[in-house]
Amino acid sequence: MESFFRTHKYLVEHLQPSVRRELMDEINWNDRLIGIKGSRGVGKTTFLLDYAREYFGADNKKCLYVNLNHFYFTARTLVDFADEFQRNGGEVLLIDQVFKYSDWSKELRYCYDHFPNLRIVFSGSSVMRLKEENPDLAGKVVSYNLRGFSFREFLNMMTGNNFPSYSFAELIQHHRQIAEDISNQVNPLDYFQDYMHHGFYPFFREKRNFSENLLKTMNMMLEVDVLYIKQIEQSYLPKLRKLLYLLAVYGPGSPNVSQLSKEIETSRATVMNYIKYLADARLVNILYPRGESFPKKPSKVYLYNSNLMYPICPVEEVNKNVARESFFFNQLQKDNEVNAGIKNAHFLVNQSYHFRIEDNMKFKNSADMYYAVDQTKIGEGNLIPLWLFGFLY
Repeated sequence: MESFFRTHKYLVEHLQPSVRRELMDEINWNDRLIGIKGSRGVGKTTFLLDYAREYFGADNKKCLYVNLNHFYFTARTLVDFADEFQRNGGEVLLIDQVFKYSDWSKELRYCYDHFPNLRIVFSGSSVMRLKEENPDLAGKVVSYNLRGFSFREFLNMMTGNNFPSYSFAELIQHHRQIAEDISNQVNPLDYFQDYMHHGFYPFFREKRNFSENLLKTMNMMLEVDVLYIKQIEQSYLPKLRKLLYLLAVYGPGSPNVSQLSKEIETSRATVMNYIKYLADARLVNILYPRGESFPKKPSKVYLYNSNLMYPICPVEEVNKNVARESFFFNQLQKDNEVNAGIKNAHFLVNQSYHFRIEDNMKFKNSADMYYAVDQTKIGEGNLIPLWLFGFLY
């Protein structure tokens, strides 16, 4: 166990902290079993170590970070490890990559039932259904979702500011004043295109080629978060990869399921299931008309965020209109209901607000529509800067 403490100390001292203040404050750390879900690459490991750094420090042995992908756990059970830790004064066990350990849910439940003085915080893939697929944890685990950086978080990191987030209602009602307050301190448009290209995933701060790193992350999402967790045979990986590529290249129009089934040589039903798996892995976003959901055919399928568009289509010119729509959809979906728009609208938000996404202010304004407008710093009336929707979390 001493080796794990040394690793814990090194990581707490050397891993660059994130800026996920709001989720850190939202979580009730007194709960005894906490699950942190999120897609690969959004910083779950860093978030666990941020907690250890802030609440315990590097040398406090009451808190310990372990990765269940370690070979050590092929020969020793999680229950035995947790038992030894808590008998030696341990209070909080931070567990990464929990799905790499067989029977993890049963052993977490055993720890919950038999070690009442031990709190466990574990990370898991966005694909995992902690309660639905793991009845051992129902009523015991409290789960939270860790998303990639919002534009607000990216801007704060790049400028050293501490801008707060706003609700959708606040942005609709007070967007001009909010935009003016922010723009008086920094020009958000100087940073917005950088965010669209590489700002969603925290590893952009690492001194590596971001696009290559993101491409590897996307492949890991397919190989681990889809195939491994969903227990799909490895031989189907090429079909999933090709489907993701075709969805990206064809754009966000209503998917032609029959054509896609021919191109990846599988059934229509399997295509729909694969699209759902890609959505669970946070590789795509599925947009439905109001009142509809899977397994019905979606209105549109977007890549999950605009960053994904650049490495997946290096030869094709990224469609900036699609990138804007992808950004809007991604940033709103955390706390809002987003459906396919009707008539000329791209989106219907919270069943009441019809939105079009526009490049600039040069368009005919309709009074019954809201507009999220790129290339503008401050809006007016029903014209709201697109970048400002990156301040929703």
